[in-house]
Amino acid sequence: MTGIFTEENGKYRIDCSNAIWATDEVHKDYQNAGLHINDTDFLIENESCILMIEYKNANIASAVRPEAFNPTEDNKISNVTRKFYDSLHYLKLKNKTKTVQYVYILEYPNGDTVTRKRIRNKLKKELPFALQDNIGDGIKLIDKVDVVSIEEWNENKDYGKYPISPVNKDEF
Repeated sequence: MTGIFTEENGKYRIDCSNAIWATDEVHKDYQNAGLHINDTDFLIENESCILMIEYKNANIASAVRPEAFNPTEDNKISNVTRKFYDSLHYLKLKNKTKTVQYVYILEYPNGDTVTRKRIRNKLKKELPFALQDNIGDGIKLIDKVDVVSIEEWNENKDYGKYPISPVNKDEF
């Protein structure tokens, strides 16, 4: 494992060299098993938790109709939520038992902090926070959900340990 993963568009990379364990192979492993379920883009294990990361960038030059992308739509929220649930199987089979922090790295035209917080709040309602409070008996499937831009990710004291940068700095 090199610890440096490139997102699916090939424009940005995330440096997970400082992680205890990390992967970008969930999708490949699901495909190889013949499963047609959703998955998050990256999993990163640190000392205290697993960061489950979904990455979406509609601000890249090659984005098709970025102005049409609306991450606040209910179906978009449900898709992002489903990726969390479907990726839990992977963690279980890898015997990764630390609590999960789900981070949605989101770049899109006219994106701002207020809208990202609104998206975070919608996600929180669909993720198992209330379920684990009601029946979890102290067991947690998720500890936190966050929605951040690339800049906010890199500036965060915990997330920034795994910096995101352009693959080709001359393009940006």
